[in-house]
Amino acid sequence: MSGGVETRAVATRDGRTLCVEIAGEPSDRSVLVCCGTPNSRHLFEAWIDDAAARGIWLIGYDRPGYGGSTPQPGHTVADAAGDVQAIAEDLGIERLPIWGFSGGGPYTLACAALLPDLVVAAATVGSVAPREAPGLDYFTGMGQDNVDDIQLYLADADASRKKGRQQWEESMAVTAGQLTESWETLLSDVDAAVLTGEFADYIVRCIQDGLAPSEQGWWDDGVAHMAPWGFELGSIRVPVKVWHGREDRFVPFQHGEWLAEHVPGAESCLSETDGHLTLLVDRFKEVHDWLIAHF
Repeated sequence: MSGGVETRAVATRDGRTLCVEIAGEPSDRSVLVCCGTPNSRHLFEAWIDDAAARGIWLIGYDRPGYGGSTPQPGHTVADAAGDVQAIAEDLGIERLPIWGFSGGGPYTLACAALLPDLVVAAATVGSVAPREAPGLDYFTGMGQDNVDDIQLYLADADASRKKGRQQWEESMAVTAGQLTESWETLLSDVDAAVLTGEFADYIVRCIQDGLAPSEQGWWDDGVAHMAPWGFELGSIRVPVKVWHGREDRFVPFQHGEWLAEHVPGAESCLSETDGHLTLLVDRFKEVHDWLIAHF
């Protein structure tokens, strides 16, 4: 590969395969992105361009069961640390800043807690907080579709799995032009405004490539988010910064506030004007600025 985007298979210690996307030239400046839920390894072109201008080797990967990665039913959020370590070892990386968006945020925090000799800094962007976090109002301000899905899972896992299969079929058929209608209860005005053009195309590609094998990865991802994460946030000692927007209906603002208050020493950018998706479009340069300051 020469300055382009490469797809690579990485073996884990327990015999699974992880599908990894790498943009740019090998560099001692590497940054890993944990994308949202449903997950995909794919990196948005604007992130790649910004990384290239900074000499960053940008890395994404399919979490278990998504895209080209082997399923791992029953995995915890903490299990991501072993997968990220396997990727770093395969690529010869010894220092790795990480940022995670939405459902990728918990996995980023797991790596910060469990891989302190590898992860030099971690950023969360619109991340969900633990479901049973003390003092957290989990649902207020969340779009009704997400509220309904989570409450159904907590009340009747079998019915939730059945609904998940239907949602998988719908997601595999959705077009970029249909996203706004599909996500009607989740989109604030500011998020709806950016869900157009190349970014909307990117979102659909991520969803459909990630879900191409089946709904298994999506299901396992959600189960891991709802269960205990498998590590203590209070054990994190590496630098962490939390980005969150008050206009976020996918993951309400109070999730970011809670994380900023409970991750030891965390910095924060708690925006009054951002939503969920605007962070991906408008804030990634700030995220890269902050991460590379910790190389």
